[in-house]
Amino acid sequence: MTGRPRSGPGRGWLLRLVIAFAFAQGAVSMARPAVSYRALALGADETAVGVIAGVYALLPLFVAVPLGRRTDHGRCAPLLPLGVLLISGGCALSGLVSSLPAMAAWSGVMGLGHLCFVIGAQSIVARQSAPHEQDRNFGHFTIGASLGQLIGPIAAGALISGQGGALGRTSALALLVSAGVCAVALTSLWRIEHRRTADARPRTDGKVPVRTILGARGVPAGILISMAVLSATDILTAYLPVVGEHRSIAPATVGLLLSLRAAATIACRLVMTPLLRLLGRRALLTTSCLLAGLLCAGVALPVSVPVLAVMLAVLGFCLGVGQPLSMTTVVRAAPDGARSTALALRLTGNRLGQVAAPAAAGLIAGAVGVAAPFVLLGVGLVGAAGLGLRGEGRTESAPTGSEPADEEGTKTVPASVGEAVSDRSSRRSVPGGCPRDRHADRSPRSGG
Repeated sequence: MTGRPRSGPGRGWLLRLVIAFAFAQGAVSMARPAVSYRALALGADETAVGVIAGVYALLPLFVAVPLGRRTDHGRCAPLLPLGVLLISGGCALSGLVSSLPAMAAWSGVMGLGHLCFVIGAQSIVARQSAPHEQDRNFGHFTIGASLGQLIGPIAAGALISGQGGALGRTSALALLVSAGVCAVALTSLWRIEHRRTADARPRTDGKVPVRTILGARGVPAGILISMAVLSATDILTAYLPVVGEHRSIAPATVGLLLSLRAAATIACRLVMTPLLRLLGRRALLTTSCLLAGLLCAGVALPVSVPVLAVMLAVLGFCLGVGQPLSMTTVVRAAPDGARSTALALRLTGNRLGQVAAPAAAGLIAGAVGVAAPFVLLGVGLVGAAGLGLRGEGRTESAPTGSEPADEEGTKTVPASVGEAVSDRSSRRSVPGGCPRDRHADRSPRSGG
C-alpha cells in the first residue's frame, strides 16, 4: 500500500522556537529586576520604579496592531531576529546610561523588541499548528518563556549584590550580561517558518476591521484573561525586589523565589494536556485564575520566606494556565485572515495592562505600601476567573474520537476511506471542474 504523503511541517521548528524564546525571555526576565535595582541605586522611589516598568510596555502599545496586520499578509520569521536585536540593544544601553529618563527610554526599546519577537513567534505557532494541536503547541511554546523566567531571575540575583554604588555597578553588569544572553537566541532562528505554510496563508481582499475582530465571541475574554495573568506575572517580577528590600530579603533569595514561580509554571505547562482532559478548558481556566487571585493577594501578608516560597510555587502553577489557553481562545475565535492581528490585539491588551498595572502599583505602593499592589492584582485575577466561565467563540478543534494526527500535524485518514473518496472524485471530475465523460451526464444539474 502506498504510504501517505507528508504535507505538514515536522516539529523541529517548534523546538528551535522554544529554545530561541527561552534565551530571549531569559534576557528580559534578567533585565527587568536589574532595571528596578539600578533605578533604586540611582535614587528612584517606588513610584518611579513603577513608571519605568510601565514604559517597557508603552511603545509596543502603539505598534502591536500594525505589526499584526503586516504579519497577516506576509511572513512572520523576519520579526524574530529584529526582536532579538532590539532586546539586546535595550538591555545593554539600560546598563550604560546613568539617568532615569534614559533608562525608561531604553526599557521601552527592550519592550518593543520583545513584542516583535512574540508577535512573530505566536503567529508562526498559530499558522503551523493543526487546530487540535494548538493547545499543546502553544503550551510547549510558552515553556520557552517559563524557562527564561526560571533562569533569568536566578542569574540576576547572583550578579546583583551590595548597596548604593555597588548595587548600581552590579545591576549594570547584569543588564550587559542579559544583552549577551539574548544574542544567543539568533543561533536557533533557522528554518522556523516553512515556506509552504507561509505561501498557504489565507488571502483576503482587505483588512478585517478591528471592531469585527473584537466583536468575535471569545476574543475579548481571551484578551482580558491574558491581560490579568500577565499583569500579575509582571508585577511579581518588577515589585518582588521592592518587597524584598522592605522585608530585608536578599536579592539572591528574591531571584530564587521568582525562579521557583517560573519552575512551577513550567510544570503546569508540561501537564497541560492531562489537565485539559481531566477538567476541561473552562473549568481549568476558571479554577486557576480564581486560586491565583487569592494567592496573589496573599503575597501582601507579612509571611516568612518559606511560606512565601510555597505560595509563589502554587501561584506560578496557576498562572501557567492562562497564557496558552488565552492564545488558543483568541486564535479560534478570530476571523480567517486576521489571526495575527487578533494575537496582536491580545498583546496590545497585555501591554496596556503592563503600562497601567505598574503605574497604578507605583501610586498605590507610594500611598499605602509596597505589598498593596498585589491585592489589586488578586482582584483582577478573580475577575478573570469570572470571564473564564463564559463560553468560547467558534472552535476548530477535532471532536473527541476523531482520527489522530501524525507527527507532522497531518490528520490521519483510513486507507479505505481515502481510496473511496479518491475513486469517487476521479469518476466525477477532472482538473478544472469539468465532467470526465461529457456524454455520461446531460442532466440540468451538470450544466449540459
